[in-house]
Amino acid sequence: MRTIRAATVALTAMLLPMLQVAPAWAVTFNKTYVSNTGSNANNCASVAFACASFATALASTAPGGEITVVNTGDYGAVNILQSVNVTNDGAGEASILAAASTGIIVSAGVGDVVSIRGLVIDGQDSGLQGISIGQISAVHIQNCVIRNFQASGSGTGIGFFPTGNSQLFMSDTIIFNNGTTGTTGGIRIEPEVMGSAAVVLDRVHLENNVVGLFVNGTLSTGNGAHVIIRDSVVSGNAGDGILAMSAPGQAPAFLVVERTAAVNNGGTGIHADGPRATMLLNGDAVARNGVGLATANGGQLISYGNNKVNNNLGPDGTPTGSYSPI
Repeated sequence: MRTIRAATVALTAMLLPMLQVAPAWAVTFNKTYVSNTGSNANNCASVAFACASFATALASTAPGGEITVVNTGDYGAVNILQSVNVTNDGAGEASILAAASTGIIVSAGVGDVVSIRGLVIDGQDSGLQGISIGQISAVHIQNCVIRNFQASGSGTGIGFFPTGNSQLFMSDTIIFNNGTTGTTGGIRIEPEVMGSAAVVLDRVHLENNVVGLFVNGTLSTGNGAHVIIRDSVVSGNAGDGILAMSAPGQAPAFLVVERTAAVNNGGTGIHADGPRATMLLNGDAVARNGVGLATANGGQLISYGNNKVNNNLGPDGTPTGSYSPI
């Protein structure tokens, strides 16, 4: 499965730059614009001279600059190789339709920061990944909708695959109807080689995917994944709601799950599998899942003693340990 994902993402990464050749004037601006009445022959530097796609606007945007959405439109897939802010603040639905492709690929350098706000990214039932993140200092995602990425073996709403030290911050975002296999779905956090992922998910809805949130430490020997998910909903997923996985000698998959509802999932609501898969549970609700809580192969679920775990279809399950609140 990793080979399929790597091959499809690599192919998309090769194709996208071909679509975003810098305009002939080769001048960049701190702020550029996209509009449904724009033209990719424009310089993107004002509303009157807006471009028609994110890819063309990015080629005209200075590193660290901003691409602003003027109005409702489909602005196409984009490969981000620099610091940039892609912003839609109430201009209407700014979409990326990514049938059989990846909506946004982020692969920049050490110290680069990318923010993405207010976009609808739709795989149209055949997309590979909504947002695929490789090496980067940090990515900030706010107020987005990511849906319908269901390519065989690789359909994922957000894939985070750092090979170095990278961060992901996400808030007020819904990710639904993604995935085709048991480890694909809403969000897949999977550091590779010596990679480490520091992630904060705040007010995120993961609904009607295959797996809601999958955190995998088995492909890295670095610091692994450290994830906080809080004030969120993980519901209606066909498999596990939240799954952490590790392996002997590999990186940890560590999560803090706080004030989050894992409900109505077909598999296990919260599942830790492997000797370095650990979750701390604080103020969570776990109900109406196939199984409530489960561990395997040395995984740990540590409770603060204030969670509600009941009314699951199978066993409610029990944590492996507890902490007393300070």
